[in-house]
Amino acid sequence: MKLGIVGLPNVGKSTLFNSLTKAGAEAANYPFCTIDPNVGVVTVPDERLSVLTDMYQSKRTIPAVVEFVDIAGLVKGASKGEGLGNQFLSHIRETDAIVHVVRCFDDANVIHVDGAVDPIRDIETINLELIFADLETVERRISRVAKGASYDKAQAKECEMLRKIKELLENGTKAIAYETDDEDENVWLRGYSLLTRKPVIYAANVSDDDIADDGVNNAYVAKVREFAAAEGSEVFVICARLEEEISELEEDERKEFLTEMGLEEAGLEKLIRASYHLLGLISFLTTGPDETRAWTITRGMKAPQAAGKIHTDFERGFIRAEVVAYDDLVSCGSMLAAKEKGLVRSEGKEYVVKDGDVILFRFNV
Repeated sequence: MKLGIVGLPNVGKSTLFNSLTKAGAEAANYPFCTIDPNVGVVTVPDERLSVLTDMYQSKRTIPAVVEFVDIAGLVKGASKGEGLGNQFLSHIRETDAIVHVVRCFDDANVIHVDGAVDPIRDIETINLELIFADLETVERRISRVAKGASYDKAQAKECEMLRKIKELLENGTKAIAYETDDEDENVWLRGYSLLTRKPVIYAANVSDDDIADDGVNNAYVAKVREFAAAEGSEVFVICARLEEEISELEEDERKEFLTEMGLEEAGLEKLIRASYHLLGLISFLTTGPDETRAWTITRGMKAPQAAGKIHTDFERGFIRAEVVAYDDLVSCGSMLAAKEKGLVRSEGKEYVVKDGDVILFRFNV
């Protein structure tokens, strides 16, 4: 899973990136301190892996990972060359979703590029710049396919779709509003990597005082939640400055600190949960003496395709999947004991994998 982090300058974007990845990206109180895109890879917290590793005495443990890409803060007019953010938009075109950091705190010591805090105005500023960037992509593509549209049916069809999307963008509507079940159109759309077709998770960045109650009494957060609900996006509340402090602590200290703050989990867990939910992702597990590993797949994926995530040969030569639910395996203490209780199932090609399934694939190539 790959997530792109966007936002205006000084909203806590790079501070959040630092806390998530411990990469130490510069976070200064002036615009454009992030000149080059920062990339960090973090593991997905999953306690099930450590339990299975201990159970099987696995030589290595491989969790699922998330890649974060942090670019320079976008400003109004970025698409016309203002600021530095626009030149880095290409770096987030290949991401699965966008994490949009929105400032939801007042602090006279932290400059706001527009002079005052207004999360909805900030969101709309960023959205407009992403729309302009997509409009440029669409117009370039139209100029390419329009030439052949008069004699090539496929190019004519693509050109018609592109013009519909262009009209949406020109009206200030995100490209995600264009819905289609046409297989050709979906292939073309994936190829364009339009920024405004990506799902969005809003990170409402609050002060220390508002984090314990998840921003319930913060009027700015309420506005962001209302906005996100209207477009079907996810929201999670975070205090980026606090998260950066937490990220410096050892595991035991970290848990103690979270308890003292009245928090059940750190921001990374909240973000990953929101991301998995938004993108419809789950994890299945494989385990044994050599390796315990989490594999990320799309919800609804069938066993052969899940096997293909491990190796293409597994999908090509799929015979069956031996499946046991994680909770059943742990309660039994071993695969053998689970089998004796009839909890290990032999599933075929139509089996839909569930989150937490522990699977052994049988295949023959």
